[in-house]
Amino acid sequence: MLSNDLRIDMVHDALVCGIRDFFSSRGVSDAVIGLSGGLDSAVVATLASQALGKSHVHAILMPGEFSTLHSIQDAVDLADSLDIGYNIIPISTIYKKFIKELQPIFGPYNKWNVAEEHLQARIRCSILMAYANKFSALLLNTTNKSELFVGYGTLYGDLAGAVMVLADLYKSEVYELAGYINMEKEIIPGSILVKAPSDELRRDQKDTDTLPEHTTLDRIIFALNEQGKSCEEVVNDGFDRNDVENVLALYNKSASKLYQIPQILNVSSKPLAHKSKWLI
Repeated sequence: MLSNDLRIDMVHDALVCGIRDFFSSRGVSDAVIGLSGGLDSAVVATLASQALGKSHVHAILMPGEFSTLHSIQDAVDLADSLDIGYNIIPISTIYKKFIKELQPIFGPYNKWNVAEEHLQARIRCSILMAYANKFSALLLNTTNKSELFVGYGTLYGDLAGAVMVLADLYKSEVYELAGYINMEKEIIPGSILVKAPSDELRRDQKDTDTLPEHTTLDRIIFALNEQGKSCEEVVNDGFDRNDVENVLALYNKSASKLYQIPQILNVSSKPLAHKSKWLI
C-alpha cells in the first residue's frame, strides 16, 4: 500500500463490509456490474460476491467493436470463477445506430474524438441501469482513485453507479488487493492481472498512451494529494516534470467531475470526493 497506515487485509475487509452495509441500509440485496475483463471490474465483482453472496451479483458483458477477444474471455472466466450470473450484450449495433442518427449534428466529414469514446461508455451505462431498474438492483462503480484524479471516466457513463467501491484505492493498490484475493487460490484469472490497462474505446488503446506507467502515476498523485506537495516539490523528488505537469493539468481540467460522482467507500484519510481546491 502507498500509505503505511493501510494494510491490504484490512482494506479488503473494510470494502466487503462497506458494500454489505451500503446495500443493507438501503434495503437492497442485489448488485449489477459491468464486467469488462479488466482488473477493476474483476476486483469489484469479487468483493461484491463476498459481501452479498454470489446469487445476488449479476454481471453484464458489453463488448464493442474495440473490445478484444481475450478481454471477453477473461470476463467470462471471471464470472465462471465466481459462479455469478451474467449476460453478454454487444453494443456495436446500438453504437452504430447512434452514430447514424447523430450524423446531421456531427456532419458528413466528422472526425473521431472523445465524443465517440464517451458515447460507448454511456450506452453501457444505459444497459446497466436498465437492468438495475428492472430487477431492483444497485449498480456498482469500478473506477479507481488514479483514474478519478486524472479524469479518466465518463460522466453518466462509467462514472455512474450507486457507490464507488475502488475510488479510494490507487491502481497499484487494486493490483495488491487482487493479489490478496488470490492468495489462497486463483479466483481472479491470472491473465487479467498481467494485461496492459485499457478502456478499449478506440483501436489499440492503452492507458500508457497518455499517462505514465501506473506505479509512477500513483506515486505522483499520492505526493500531490495525500502529502500535499506542490508541483516543484514533486519534481524535486525525482519525477519527470512533464509527467507531473501533465497529471496536474488533467486533474484541473476534470476536477468538476468530482461534484457529480457517486458515494465513495473511503479507506484513506484523503479521498478525492468533492475536492474544490485546484492543485498548482
